[in-house]
Amino acid sequence: MKIVRDVAAVRAAVAGSGRVGLVPTMGAFHEGHLSLIRAARAACDVVVVWLFVNPTQFNEKSDLAGYPRDEERDAALAAECGADILFAPSVAAVYPAGFATTVTVAGVADVLEGALRPGHFAGVATVVAKMLNMVGPEVAFFGAKDAQQVAVVRRMVADLDIGTRIEVLPIVREADGLAMSSRNVRLDPDERRRATALHRGLTSARAAVTGGERDAAVLARLVQDELADAGIAAEYVAVIDPDSFEPVEIIAGPTLIALAARVGATRLIDNIEVAP
Repeated sequence: MKIVRDVAAVRAAVAGSGRVGLVPTMGAFHEGHLSLIRAARAACDVVVVWLFVNPTQFNEKSDLAGYPRDEERDAALAAECGADILFAPSVAAVYPAGFATTVTVAGVADVLEGALRPGHFAGVATVVAKMLNMVGPEVAFFGAKDAQQVAVVRRMVADLDIGTRIEVLPIVREADGLAMSSRNVRLDPDERRRATALHRGLTSARAAVTGGERDAAVLARLVQDELADAGIAAEYVAVIDPDSFEPVEIIAGPTLIALAARVGATRLIDNIEVAP
């Protein structure tokens, strides 16, 4: 596997390589990331893994400073899963002196995470637009855990006529249901135990839908109650359309239940899709 640091090098590396697959990451790889790399390997002629902790999408300086970084470990895991290129640019390479352009997506980026983290999705959309332009992949692989990010990226790709197809893979979970996240390492043993309430709450809501419940408010309360029993207060529990992220009152088709909560000092997100 080749490690490259700048745009000219990654473009030279993929030139004439056939079908290019890109896996966007901020590092600290877990099985969720590795599943994306394996999927790209199975579907593409050349696999590029993007490794960049994007400063413009962080709202808290402490969160950026404390974000786990281990490029040597990540490179070894990427190579083991079949990546051909690890593209790990510096901040200066992504945002050179004089950089003055921001990509904003209205609507889907304005609610939930967008409302709680002002500027977050502008940072996401800008860096993803740059990443896709730098590499020029036929397909980019994202995980479903960051559902709103996926919706924002899909909207941007469609609106700007970017020729990359966005492929979304299911959430990868621990044996007890906790969604895999690079931030999970920050949980102490008690917090790690309590964090399983996120998935329990979501699965309780899905079971209620299977049993005939259609009222979104009832489903949200089921999730909130499960969190409360574990001593966790949700920042939000939203029952929404999976494409527009507009609120849903009655479940009439595929619907997303999304949540965010702090377990101790660690902020976690999760979601589940339900349907009548």
